[in-house]
Amino acid sequence: MTTRTTTQLVTFMLADRLCGIPVDRVQEVLPGRPRTRVPLAPDDVAGLVNLRGQVVLSVDLRRRLGLPPHDGDQMMVVVFVGDETVSLLVDRIGDVLEVPDDRFEAPPQTLSEELQGVIRGAYKLSDRLLLALDVDAAAS
Repeated sequence: MTTRTTTQLVTFMLADRLCGIPVDRVQEVLPGRPRTRVPLAPDDVAGLVNLRGQVVLSVDLRRRLGLPPHDGDQMMVVVFVGDETVSLLVDRIGDVLEVPDDRFEAPPQTLSEELQGVIRGAYKLSDRLLLALDVDAAAS
């Protein structure tokens, strides 16, 4: 009998796209917090946020990926990037999904250039695609 390997992903929405990050890369998920702008920073740097005394860079994934701005409140997915902690701003948090590794495929060719730079691939779910985000590329 063969064992089917799976990956656990924290999922979130960016516009109409379902994205996921491996659970072991996520420190926590929080509602958006006030941010301090960073002078002369690129547009996709949303600012700095104070998380229990730790100053964390906040990256607006919508801006980084060339998507229109989000109208409502955003959520923060706080991730590990090397020795640093970075907050990724997303539209909405989803569930933690366990997906079979054999459903992983190369990124769809229809993705925008910005998305192709930060998506490792996609998992085919029964009703949609789950885009696997490259945390290091998205946060840098």
